[in-house]
Amino acid sequence: MDYQPIENYGIIGDLNTVALVGLNGSIDFMCFPNFDSPSIFASLLDKDNGGFFQITPVFGEMHNKQLYLPDTNVLLTRFLSSEGVGELTDFMPAEELYEGHVLIRRLTNVRGSATYRMKCLPRFNYGRSSHQTEILDQKNILFHSDKDSGFTLRLRSTVEIRMEDNGAYAEFFLEPGKTADFILELYEKRPEEEEEELSTIVVRELKETIDYWKNWVGHSHYNGRWREIVNRSALVLKLLISHKYGSMVAAPTFSLPEHIGGGRNWDYRFTWIRDASFTLYSLMHLGYTKEAENFMKWVENLCQDIGEGGSLKLMYTVQGKKELDEQVLEHMEGYKGSSPVRIGNNAHAQLQLDIYGELMDAVYLFNKYGEPISYGFWKNLTHQINWVCDNWDQEDEGIWEVRGGRKKFLHSRLMCWVAIDRAIKIGTGRSFPFDAKWKEQRDIIFNSIYKDFWNEERKSFVQFEGSDSVDAALLLMPLVRFISPKDPMWLSTLKVIEEDLVSDSLVYRYRHEKAADDGLGHGEGTFSMCSFWYIECLSRAGKLQKARLYFEKMIGYANHLGLYAEQLGFHGEHLGNFPQAFTHLGLITAALNLDKQLSNLRNAEGAKLDEG
Repeated sequence: MDYQPIENYGIIGDLNTVALVGLNGSIDFMCFPNFDSPSIFASLLDKDNGGFFQITPVFGEMHNKQLYLPDTNVLLTRFLSSEGVGELTDFMPAEELYEGHVLIRRLTNVRGSATYRMKCLPRFNYGRSSHQTEILDQKNILFHSDKDSGFTLRLRSTVEIRMEDNGAYAEFFLEPGKTADFILELYEKRPEEEEEELSTIVVRELKETIDYWKNWVGHSHYNGRWREIVNRSALVLKLLISHKYGSMVAAPTFSLPEHIGGGRNWDYRFTWIRDASFTLYSLMHLGYTKEAENFMKWVENLCQDIGEGGSLKLMYTVQGKKELDEQVLEHMEGYKGSSPVRIGNNAHAQLQLDIYGELMDAVYLFNKYGEPISYGFWKNLTHQINWVCDNWDQEDEGIWEVRGGRKKFLHSRLMCWVAIDRAIKIGTGRSFPFDAKWKEQRDIIFNSIYKDFWNEERKSFVQFEGSDSVDAALLLMPLVRFISPKDPMWLSTLKVIEEDLVSDSLVYRYRHEKAADDGLGHGEGTFSMCSFWYIECLSRAGKLQKARLYFEKMIGYANHLGLYAEQLGFHGEHLGNFPQAFTHLGLITAALNLDKQLSNLRNAEGAKLDEG
């Protein structure tokens, strides 16, 4: 079994966790039952020991296709050959539809007659724990994890299955139009009761799941030029949100490499304040206020727990806890030999001052377009803003989580300005009391950025104080309304960014040889999120033809399902954890702004024609 390209996968999920389904019909990654639970399938990170769940025909030569049922997270994988056509439908009923954690796979033999094979080889606790397999009958198998994992999986089937390699195996023949169903679920022994027929369950849950996702997409306000790809990105973001807690993970995977064979392998199955706040911004602009409200409740509960100002962490577990210490899974070889394989993330202990700005921007938007925040929540937030006023000038690790030492980063100062500015706007708009020093400190930060982070020789703002290099985080300056997108100082900065970081439509975070030392070595790909920031900057600057061209080029870098990993490699291959929330929310905001600018231009041209 070889490693498939990262971009060969689609995802399904139940708002508790997700599964990655390959073009070959194999589920090669799934943490269960929650996003941050240990994996039960992880052959994407170790092809021999990670575990997988594959259904595939015994064809000779074939080629495969994948697609989502329109406006849903129900995934179809088609097996096409001269012998016939098979279709695998994969989905997970959403948490609010179905009690329990369930993965459903329906195989339909569309044309021809064919033999199929099914292999289900779970490996519990990241492949570290043993398990026992118990055959209940010819169509029911239990996988009992040991005491470290402490749960049981049940695989039910409409075809006969047998035990093999401590897993489940089946080989079966299907005539045209015939189906085979498989359900993998968290098993809880119940009093003896007559169980519903498996096929009846599958048909019902498939219909309800399709209806659920179509209904959710139907609440979107977006009817612009790129509706399909924007809806797909929104559906991805929804899959990454915990139904139970309202928080969201930055990506549902861990240790997929940013550089093949290198050490940039991180665990993203946590809630970054930054990523979640940006996601909230994107979803609110599409009309999804319920998700914004649930996230704000999560933040509000968090603020009650974190006590004094400055105690806000840059990331938490989906439950809001702080136990994120890194471990290395020595027994796993990593994707294509990219080690170490890490779980947990030591960046949680870093100081990243920008998170206060991202959070307050989200709170400001929610208070304005969603629901007015409570006074109790406001009081807790004021402690954080008071701390920002006293501590904004510290060195920190910054948005890129460098491990080579702290610097005075422009982006961190910028977002501290945003934090205070948005807090002032909330306080003024709601007539909430706040400290008079807020306005003074906001203006001091503003002047400091223009004075201390402007490089006269390069005619550009720079990454950190005293530097002559730029980084892609500067692209947020006009996006957070710190500077006009047409200001001469910004346009000259954008030109330097283009010279240093932009390759066609693709944007690097920074150049390692010039920027702050990130303490990691090795190169990395272009950051797709930064590419969408760049496109939005172009559209706001009025460079609409260029912005549209680059946006549509970036759409071409999505995988066959419209999904993006964190980065793109030299050959356009996807790198890093997959799919990444930041990339998809960047796409949404870029599309929204570009749509708006293009429509404004069209209306203006129409008005001129009417006058003529």
